[in-house]
Amino acid sequence: MALLSLENVSVAYDHQYILQNFNLTVEKGQLISLLGPSGCGKTTTLRLIAGFLEAKDGKFMLNGKDYTRVPVNKRNFGFVFQSYALFPHLSVYDNVAFGLRLRKVPEAEVKQRVLRILEVVSLAGFEQRFPKALSGGQKQRVAIARALVIEPDLLLFDEPLSNLDANLRVNMRVEIRRIQQELGITTVYVSHDQEECFSISDRVAIMNKGIIEQLDRPSTIYKYPKTEFVARFIGFNNFITFEERREAGDGIELKVKGYTFHAARQPGAEGATSKKGAIRPDDVQLGTAEEIGHGPNRVRGGIKVSTFLGRSYQYVVETDLGDFTVNKEMEVPYSSGQQVHLLFPADKLVLVD
Repeated sequence: MALLSLENVSVAYDHQYILQNFNLTVEKGQLISLLGPSGCGKTTTLRLIAGFLEAKDGKFMLNGKDYTRVPVNKRNFGFVFQSYALFPHLSVYDNVAFGLRLRKVPEAEVKQRVLRILEVVSLAGFEQRFPKALSGGQKQRVAIARALVIEPDLLLFDEPLSNLDANLRVNMRVEIRRIQQELGITTVYVSHDQEECFSISDRVAIMNKGIIEQLDRPSTIYKYPKTEFVARFIGFNNFITFEERREAGDGIELKVKGYTFHAARQPGAEGATSKKGAIRPDDVQLGTAEEIGHGPNRVRGGIKVSTFLGRSYQYVVETDLGDFTVNKEMEVPYSSGQQVHLLFPADKLVLVD
């Protein structure tokens, strides 16, 4: 059941639309991430849900009630900011208790709820510490506890891990997912980090210029991007524009410049007519003519650029169909100008709009 829905919502700054006829639904208990480059509208969407912005048109429904014009202080939402936004002069206990006291909750209940939520975020025993004595990860957990202690109808995250170092970000995203699943709280999470969103989300919305290009499970988006924008955003940087396309048994046959390719059918792509193929650098096979063999999905080329990546080498291979980027683990690298063959496996070649 959809807990939250944005219906044909439009938001504009200085007469310039950031969102126009925008639609989004979030199921009860889900964590959905809004992912995309700067300026795509993801933070605007979050601020609209929070009540910091007002829609010019459209409707915001929550649990069957119209929240479109409900002021921010009347929305029982927890918001975790990028900058933690802790009160430096208050202890951990008082920071977490702040929202409850604002709501005139009896002090005995405040104590019970604060101590319980500090256990949930693994900060039991930190009650009397002040923010200056906490690490970045601990500060973020205090911010999460403060958002959760009011028992919100909705939990909102605005790039909460961007100020943390790489290792701490990994640990904190695991904590966020654990807490969200333990409490079963419906959550909207904004980030520009693909790995972060994919690792913690039930569904991900890839946004571009105020529209959702694809909304699906992380694994589906990773394997089957629907559009060229989504494909490029999640690491498909090899593209082929085909001249012909026809249905061929349980797959699709494609032709360009005398080359024949086969692609597997993609889930949910019935009736699609796209002639643009995409494939990741890790999925293209690279080798000699003997290693790659003969048949469809094979292209001749020459090594144009070689780059050492640590565990593997990355090559730019020049072919009749353009340049392709390929990653391959090997002890002795190919040399510039060396002739090679490429194989594009049919089950890895994705057709995008």
